[in-house]
Amino acid sequence: MLKIIVKRLIARCVACVIAISVGSIAAADVSGPVADKIIQSLSSGRSDLNYSVLGKSPIAGFYEVQVEGGPLLYVSADGEYFFDGSLYQVKAGQFVDVLDIRLSKARRDLFADRSTSDMIIFKPVGETKAVMNVFTDVDCGYCRKLHAEMGELNSYGIEVRYLAFPRSGIPSESYDKIATAWCAQNQSDTLTRIKNGEDVPTSVCADNPVADHLALGRKIGVSGTPSIILMDGSMIPGYQSAADFAKLFSLE
Repeated sequence: MLKIIVKRLIARCVACVIAISVGSIAAADVSGPVADKIIQSLSSGRSDLNYSVLGKSPIAGFYEVQVEGGPLLYVSADGEYFFDGSLYQVKAGQFVDVLDIRLSKARRDLFADRSTSDMIIFKPVGETKAVMNVFTDVDCGYCRKLHAEMGELNSYGIEVRYLAFPRSGIPSESYDKIATAWCAQNQSDTLTRIKNGEDVPTSVCADNPVADHLALGRKIGVSGTPSIILMDGSMIPGYQSAADFAKLFSLE
């Protein structure tokens, strides 16, 4: 039964991608008799997967276990039972996603210190009043729609910092296209042309940062595009209009 359940979990790609490598941000691997027992039990169901016990979960008697390339599991101390999915804490007047709180802090700290040298940035002409870090894919329709509103975004004083997130993975045609933008001499112009559907010759350089961006996005909970990370660490999945973002930043 354990084998069947894990197989179904791995097949649910969206859920898997959301949690990929969260463990590297959430906590360090732990070892010891309990961790060994959990891994031994899980491996008896799927020996072809790699597991890392991250530590105790907020639920008494359960541990957080990261499946390499798969979901974050909550596993009983004896390794016999587990579940995946969002874990919510009940607080006054609200239900709080425990993992999202952890990721929000990790994202905030990451983008507060991270260099922007490998991003493609569209700055407003005047003062920058707000910043959006956008994981994008050139073949994503809503990414193109958001990019078409770049002038309006910039007019509000919103700076857009792009990171690459080819949803088809590497290698893929989408990777070749988006890597071409990052390898171009005029990155912003080339990215715009590709997003507009122009036929831009493929030119993929060896030192492009696309693979690093993709891994980073997966690590901090990005599962689709566009995904917008604000400087407070919150993530907005999917398209919203420039006017909506202006309201969000109180820039109207």
